[in-house]
Amino acid sequence: MGQIGALMASIKDSIRIRKGMWTILAVFIVLQAYFVRELLAAEVLFALGFAALALLGAFAYFLGTLGERGLDWTEAGVRVVASSARRGFGALEELGRTFRRLRSESAQ
Repeated sequence: MGQIGALMASIKDSIRIRKGMWTILAVFIVLQAYFVRELLAAEVLFALGFAALALLGAFAYFLGTLGERGLDWTEAGVRVVASSARRGFGALEELGRTFRRLRSESAQ
């Protein structure tokens, strides 16, 4: 028991002597902890910024893909309308020929 007490007393004396060193060490540890917290906060902010940029890029890609699909659908619709218009024009032309024949027969 006496040896432990003597050891504690010598540690206590060395702490008194080197109190400045312990203070500097404590300040260094606190500053390191603060620095780590600052680095973590900066990393979180950068991660949020990159996530926002990734979302913006994904949105732009989605709009581009949607535009391409829209053009494909429009092209298919135009083809349907064009063939329908051709058939309608052909029917009107045939109807016009019929009326011309009727008028020319009656005029003679």
